[in-house]
Amino acid sequence: MTNPKHARDTERGRYYTDPAGGPDLVSVTNVIDTAVNKSMALVPWGVKVTLEYALDRWNVITDRVADDRPGLTKELKAVHRDVREQAADLGDRVHGAAEARVLGAPVADDPIVSPYVAQLDIWLASWGVDLNEHIEATEITCLHRRLGYAGTADLMIWLPTGPGGRLELWLIDYKSSATRSAKSVYPENTLQLAALRYCETVLLPDDTEQPMPRIERTGVLNLRAGSHALVPMPADRVAHRAFRGALETTRWLHAAPSTYPALYAPGHEPAPRRRATTRKAA
Repeated sequence: MTNPKHARDTERGRYYTDPAGGPDLVSVTNVIDTAVNKSMALVPWGVKVTLEYALDRWNVITDRVADDRPGLTKELKAVHRDVREQAADLGDRVHGAAEARVLGAPVADDPIVSPYVAQLDIWLASWGVDLNEHIEATEITCLHRRLGYAGTADLMIWLPTGPGGRLELWLIDYKSSATRSAKSVYPENTLQLAALRYCETVLLPDDTEQPMPRIERTGVLNLRAGSHALVPMPADRVAHRAFRGALETTRWLHAAPSTYPALYAPGHEPAPRRRATTRKAA
């Protein structure tokens, strides 16, 4: 996961520190991770990657079933987590390279990431993007203090998608994957884009503020090693209302106690636990 300037990780997930001194703001991705149930997609995926891992090593695993069952079990349980961490690391590297590319800065030499950057170059060229004229912002912090959340927009860019080729301001989120189709998106991508689109304020690199630009279109730019696709997403006010519901759920969950006292029938209360004491040897 990338580390935006004002973001910090807490036991309740990522929050943003307000440079103006106000309350911390829950991150958009934290809201989605907390309040949107992804198990219907993640559980089958986790089973799939674990099964593929086992089948690719079946001859070795067969020998370990009897000899090292606890170690093998631990290894197999970690497969899906390791794959997710590798995917997250790839995403961070692609995001960093994409930011450097649109800023006209040098891109780090990374053979794994280079094909993704090449696809970004192809996409920029296909739309006739001039980096000096058409890039509005990249990796910019967006705040909604009244609702109490913040996030980072990957890219704001002018594209000739309006009637007669009129330039429109797009809010775009990069998504990278080594396996998924370039046309595939998730419904929660719309919530993320809507949350950012309707923020009130953006922070410039020196922490001065400006009103959030008026975004006309939103989409996901899927970057793959051998392909790419810009997928428009309906991040409208309806989607923003749905995000606000998820935001309220997140606030409740983050504030809720993790344990509650048990209720016992009269006369059946458990005896108080004796405190352990440590005595020094005489």
